[in-house]
Amino acid sequence: MLGVTSLLLGMIVIVVFGSWLFKRFRGRSQSAAQQASYERHKAAQKRQPPVEIGDVRQVAVQEFTEHHSGQRQAVCKIEGFVVFVEDLPDGLDVGDVLEIKVLSFNRGHTSATATALERV
Repeated sequence: MLGVTSLLLGMIVIVVFGSWLFKRFRGRSQSAAQQASYERHKAAQKRQPPVEIGDVRQVAVQEFTEHHSGQRQAVCKIEGFVVFVEDLPDGLDVGDVLEIKVLSFNRGHTSATATALERV
């Protein structure tokens, strides 16, 4: 009885370990499109932001997200750079254009926070 239990437990360990190995090494074989996307992502993290604090710009709303505080934010992009916009006017939809003022950057300067000034 002990031998069967040990054999069964050993097989479970082998399956779990094998599954972990498969997942770990499968991720390294990316398609050319995935690799190109990853390289663009890494390059974007190293570039300077296309905005400065205090800049006023017009942006289109790409999507909406909820801040950890529970506040609704618009996600906008300036030259591919992500800007989270707060203090949104009522009735705003995806595709609407806003005039915003850049308030701050995140720690790595990979995104910014702005406030909505008016709907354009």
